Amino acid sequence: MSKYFRELTVAAALGLLMASLAIFAPHFFQWQPFISRLTSQMPALAAAIGIALVIISRQIDISIGSQFGMCAIIAGVTAASGLPLGVAIFAAIGAGAAMGALNGVLVAYLGLPSIVVTLATMVTWQEALRLWQQGRLLNLPAGIQWFGLSQPTGQAIVISLAFVLLVGAAWGMKNLAAGRFIHATGTDAEAARLAGIDPRHTTFAVFVLMGGLAGLAAVLNLVQSPQVQPNCGDGLELKAIAAAVVGGVAISGGRGTLWGVLLGMLLLANVNPALTHFHQPPYWEKAIQGLVILLAVVADGIRSRKTKI
Repeated sequence: MSKYFRELTVAAALGLLMASLAIFAPHFFQWQPFISRLTSQMPALAAAIGIALVIISRQIDISIGSQFGMCAIIAGVTAASGLPLGVAIFAAIGAGAAMGALNGVLVAYLGLPSIVVTLATMVTWQEALRLWQQGRLLNLPAGIQWFGLSQPTGQAIVISLAFVLLVGAAWGMKNLAAGRFIHATGTDAEAARLAGIDPRHTTFAVFVLMGGLAGLAAVLNLVQSPQVQPNCGDGLELKAIAAAVVGGVAISGGRGTLWGVLLGMLLLANVNPALTHFHQPPYWEKAIQGLVILLAVVADGIRSRKTKI
């Protein structure tokens, strides 16, 4: 039970929030608005899965927002050129993986701090997008939004893809050797090396996977709108990191579950809609989210100290 204490705590907080809404604002659960809110969070879920893997491996990636924006524009330009949507999806995921590989080489093989590397690449991709698009919206051709299907069907596909990704990644982290390598590297890289695991290869692979997931997240966002904004990824890094940390991923690495990431994301994402339905000023959202994140970090610090003692 104590192993999943954070996840259970977040689940209880989310359950309490949902119960309060069910009692005092039942219209919050009207089907179409509820599904639309859930669908809009699926790109962030895909990105949060990637950032959780990076943090578990004891690294950080704050460039995911700019990677997301770059991948969205690349996918949009590819689709606008007349190529099939499948090619645009492949281009977005491939571009994301390539940007992740650059981060991985600099961090894993050159030994540079991940916070510095990803800060530099974040600014690089942001400025590249600004020069490329100059703030212009990119109009998408017909047939891209909702995969060319009806909105309900497209929403069902987006939600299903995100949850299949979550289930597969959670299963892999628990049952595959790659998942154990990530946990071992984050817990103690030297001990992992002595056990026959190459922390460099693991770190590199995690950054590549993070980039690929940023590309997939961009696609899941792309199909929800007839246009692509160059700044569509702004703030995504904070949103994804917050969801991971609140969901129980230890910022010190080596510990965390992807199911907790889902719970953390849902809790934080529902703060603003809850305030709206409770007729409270929306500017409280950031304060409440900040308090939740602070409590999560403090709890993680206390737990780490107890473990050392």
